[in-house]
Amino acid sequence: MLRQYELVDRVLSYDPDADEALINRAYVFSMAAHGSQKRASGDPYYSHPIEVAGILTDLRLDDETIATAILHDTIEDTVATYEDIEKRFGPSVARLVDGVTKLSKIEAQSENERAAENLRKFLLAMSDDIRVLLVKLADRLHNMRTLHFISNPDKRRRIARETMEIYAPLAERIGMYEFMKEMQSLAFEQLEPDAYASITKHIEQMREGGGDRVSRISSGVRLLLGQKGIQAEVEGREKHPYSIWRKMTERHISFEQLSDIMAFRVIVDDIEQCYKALGLIHERWPMVPGRFKDYISTPKRNGYRSLHTAVIHTERVRIEIQIRTKAMHAEAEYGVAAHWAYKQGAPLRAEAYGSWIKDLVEILDNADSPEELLEHTRMAMYQDRIFAFTPKGELIQLPKGATPVDFAYQVHTDLGDETVGAKINGRVVPLRTQINNGDQVAILRSRGQEPQPAWLNFVVTGKARAEVRRYVRQKEQAEQVALGRQLYAGIVARLPAALGAKALKEGLKRLRLADEDRLMEAIARRKLTDAQVMEALMPGSSEGATPARKAAPQTVSIKGLTAGLAFDLAPCCTPVPGDRIVGVRLADAPVMVHAIECPVLAETAEEDWIDCAWGDGSEGGTARLAIVVKNEPGSLGVMASILGAQGANIVNLNLAERDQSFHHFQVLIEVHDLQHLMRILAGLRAADAVVSAERVEAAVSQVAAA
Repeated sequence: MLRQYELVDRVLSYDPDADEALINRAYVFSMAAHGSQKRASGDPYYSHPIEVAGILTDLRLDDETIATAILHDTIEDTVATYEDIEKRFGPSVARLVDGVTKLSKIEAQSENERAAENLRKFLLAMSDDIRVLLVKLADRLHNMRTLHFISNPDKRRRIARETMEIYAPLAERIGMYEFMKEMQSLAFEQLEPDAYASITKHIEQMREGGGDRVSRISSGVRLLLGQKGIQAEVEGREKHPYSIWRKMTERHISFEQLSDIMAFRVIVDDIEQCYKALGLIHERWPMVPGRFKDYISTPKRNGYRSLHTAVIHTERVRIEIQIRTKAMHAEAEYGVAAHWAYKQGAPLRAEAYGSWIKDLVEILDNADSPEELLEHTRMAMYQDRIFAFTPKGELIQLPKGATPVDFAYQVHTDLGDETVGAKINGRVVPLRTQINNGDQVAILRSRGQEPQPAWLNFVVTGKARAEVRRYVRQKEQAEQVALGRQLYAGIVARLPAALGAKALKEGLKRLRLADEDRLMEAIARRKLTDAQVMEALMPGSSEGATPARKAAPQTVSIKGLTAGLAFDLAPCCTPVPGDRIVGVRLADAPVMVHAIECPVLAETAEEDWIDCAWGDGSEGGTARLAIVVKNEPGSLGVMASILGAQGANIVNLNLAERDQSFHHFQVLIEVHDLQHLMRILAGLRAADAVVSAERVEAAVSQVAAA
């Protein structure tokens, strides 16, 4: 553990003007506050915050950050309070300590909830001052270095998994690659111990078999550049075990098949020499096609700049080479910590280091559950990037697999909400089209457009998914309230007396609901039965009440409601406009609308039924047909041409049975309404090639799959 004077000397060595007294006070306070507390290793607990501070001195961070590191566990793990820290060390240090305080005392029901709530509070604090993140990452790094002292293997794996999924990606996103790599390696050793041991053994064997190959190649590159007047530092290393394992799993190959295990860094004085060095290396050794990346002209989202290439070296090995300036190298190793910007006295706000943190904070407001929050933040942090351009030439960075909808939301939330179409490189494309590197994307918008639930099937960015889900939740809630009001009218009609405003208010109190809208939503979602609502509104009124269906409550129209939100069309009978329909209310789910003849209705209680009707102008649905055609050339073409001529889009076509005489097809088609379906069936039955055509219901297995 660092002694007090050693820690102070470290800070003064790079910042002679640092507040020496602040660091001394923090050191003494932390030791006194933690007292006799011990870590799993048996060391005094205060050794941990001191070592975290030592890690941050390697990054040459300011005195306030060092003091924060020393104090970061005092509020949670000792009797010290926020007010104590503020009084002794000032509001800035107190705010930083509060931002990085461990959040293990959060009461949660699951690991995901705990991790999500930690991440939520952490990101909010981080958005105000990036130093919060730097201290937290150093804290996590030291905990990972001492993780082996924890005896509980499940706890070790949980911490390792959280590190791999949250903290290592956070380090990568602010360019702190050294932190990221060490965290990944330490976490990998816990999560995949057998794989870690195997890869480590293979690396040792390769090192012994190749002699001092890394040193030889480094010297050869340095000599090549020096002969052309470029004085360069050349560093070589084997890739760390986690990086090797990830490539093995992604490419489905063994260690022996992996050719690019060595990586080299060429560090020169300026950008011009970067490109000269690249040319000389490509002139000397064959380049591996598709492996060159220019992150100098188009930096990564976290500001990372470098030239990347891969070549086939003379020693018959494929090597990766990164070429960068000294300034780029400092930023690549320690990211934002390489920017000495604290001396201006203003906190380093997160948005100064990339809009991704701002995007994550926006996601916080839209996530509906801990699992959803983690899903979106992992998307925002963890995916490889591509670059696309707006029509005006603005560069937009996105994860691989992104679509025009993702692009639109990345530009602006309003643009994403109002997207109706897109052009990629001047050509109109479907919204689910994946964007490639270098594409120019133009978004077509309409003021009347709204986010579509179907977008969730293809958007990949956390921001786009969060915004679409936010809209879907709001619309779903509004539609459930509207549906509940229609059902409520039928319930009130069955009461023995007129219902007054006072009785409704008292009923809400009995049900412990905040307002009328919450009551209507509970009715629609079947969280309350009709009898419970009646009893709350007029105690005693539900006894002997006539069942809802026999009392013929008013019919509920599904006009204006959105499929999948307030209601779903049952996959068993796939009703279409014109069919007589009945809704079935399920607990905390949309109403399931069935055709009146559907046998599934016999399995549901009648008190859960509601009469439904298609709203005016209702159009669209799917119908399932069983079509038998003759086993002769052209029969399938005849069937398809009839469907096409009738304007029936084929959603799914399945050959269910085949024999010498007939082909039996199961066909799912889109139709406008019942009359449209009847015309299609009539056209099929009139064809000589068609033996029979009938509308059918789904098999039980098909419904389960749906």
